[in-house]
Amino acid sequence: MSVAIVQAGSVIYDTPATLDKLEKLTAEAAASGAKLIVFPEAFIGGYPKWMDFGIVLGTRSPEGREEFRKYYNSAIEEHGPESQRIAEIAASNDIIIVTGVVERQGGTLYCSVFFYGPRGFLGKHRKLMPTALERCIWGNGDGSTMP
Repeated sequence: MSVAIVQAGSVIYDTPATLDKLEKLTAEAAASGAKLIVFPEAFIGGYPKWMDFGIVLGTRSPEGREEFRKYYNSAIEEHGPESQRIAEIAASNDIIIVTGVVERQGGTLYCSVFFYGPRGFLGKHRKLMPTALERCIWGNGDGSTMP
């Protein structure tokens, strides 16, 4: 099996543009014969490197709250329209897609990996223990999504 590994960043705060990028890279990989493509951690939604969301112990600045709102709105839901689009990209390219996502469920964000095949969504896994400042952004996984 031919595998493609993507080393690329997301378009921060712009999930539709990131999905366009995922679609383009997936089509290129499939055209080169790949049957599996793997994207980086938090590719959809963006890894929050250099972002602190205005967090100081016990408080958050108004600017940080606004930045976090934009980040929260960039996250996707397991069965939301963005997830459906990724499933369609996998199907149209006859490929398995493994991608890191910032998953939104209720009021919590998770650093997750979503799995898609030509027949649709296959499953997910949530990061069990976010590290360092990630803990202020992402909730803990509970192990129930272990593959």
